[in-house]
Amino acid sequence: MTEKVLIIGAVWPESKSSAAGQNMAALIKLFAARDYGIHFASAAAESPHMDNDLLHECALHSINLNDASFDTFVAQLNPVIVIFDRFMTEEQFSARVKKHCPDALHILNTEDLHSLRHARHEAVKQGGSAGDAELNNAFSQREIAAILRSDISLIISSAEYGLLTDYYQVPEKQLQLYPLQQSLTTPSELPDNAARQHFITVGNFRHAPNWDAVLQLKQLWPAIRTRIPDAELHIYGAYPPKKATQLHNSKQGFVVKGWVDDIGQAMASARVCLAPLRFGAGIKGKLLTAMQYATPSVTTEVGAEGIASPEEWPGKVIELTEPAAFIDAACELYSEEANWQQASQQAKTVTAAYQVSQHQAQAALFEKITVARNDLPAFRQGLFLHSLMWHHSLRASQFMSQWIEAKNR
Repeated sequence: MTEKVLIIGAVWPESKSSAAGQNMAALIKLFAARDYGIHFASAAAESPHMDNDLLHECALHSINLNDASFDTFVAQLNPVIVIFDRFMTEEQFSARVKKHCPDALHILNTEDLHSLRHARHEAVKQGGSAGDAELNNAFSQREIAAILRSDISLIISSAEYGLLTDYYQVPEKQLQLYPLQQSLTTPSELPDNAARQHFITVGNFRHAPNWDAVLQLKQLWPAIRTRIPDAELHIYGAYPPKKATQLHNSKQGFVVKGWVDDIGQAMASARVCLAPLRFGAGIKGKLLTAMQYATPSVTTEVGAEGIASPEEWPGKVIELTEPAAFIDAACELYSEEANWQQASQQAKTVTAAYQVSQHQAQAALFEKITVARNDLPAFRQGLFLHSLMWHHSLRASQFMSQWIEAKNR
């Protein structure tokens, strides 16, 4: 009998909308390739950008929050592994899974540390920088609790892995470094410098760091445009709101294009990618895509985090506390062909190294899953904080869910 994996998604997968969507698509394919029966469930509404072809590989289930119907569903399905997509989903459903499927392995797919992104955003809003983030806050306490309750958590960046082990003291046994699983196949032939033109930036507009980056570009662009009058900035991303489309100004070369069906083609035709990210977390799929198509980029330390060091970066890593330096780097990379060629070649080098880390992470993940599933009680034994988080007095989310359920009757 085929063993079942239940993935509880915060949203339905949209690989053309975000890096998180691509990561989830890759995770589904990874488990399917190992002959698991994949069941994907979500309480989210369907969207026009859902990966329908991918989801045909899964059995799909619509589920309800705070509702006993999920208990019946998961008990009948009886999965051997349950993957929670983001910590909020773990909060909502893990207690019900544990009650009805006590032998199921709990895997938390963090996508990135949401609490880190939140803390960095708060620091920036208060006039500081991402480095000023207050890491001990109510948001982080919730997320770390979810990680401690889970048997294995997938951590997307080495920086976040180090933060979890060093600052939050999460046992490494419960963590698996699992870099963003984005397809990085590079076309055999790519346009050269002369065949490319314009700057590009990419990002789902519903993601706060991306919208903030667009606003930063609005401030930076006039100086770049003055120095390179023929250049345009093409801004791509899913779900552009009216406030974004209103920034479109073709005369100034500030071109808000919004949704794109083939970001690869757009990236391959651009000369330089700009990503002035002041806050955020995880690994930035837009910058991996830039490297995949040998497109040099200018970004910040937050943008480069988890991919490569500033010294290895295919382009430049410059903080926005130095806007003039950011503008200089963008213009020089665009206009000086020798610099561009060197950065473009470095993009290929970094991409190859990143692909190796992806494959190593896949193998390491299934080694850990095998060890855990061979004797789950033994795997959990000794994980004091894991058992502590499951103590009844600390399971506030479970009891809140039960209260809401009773209230709704």
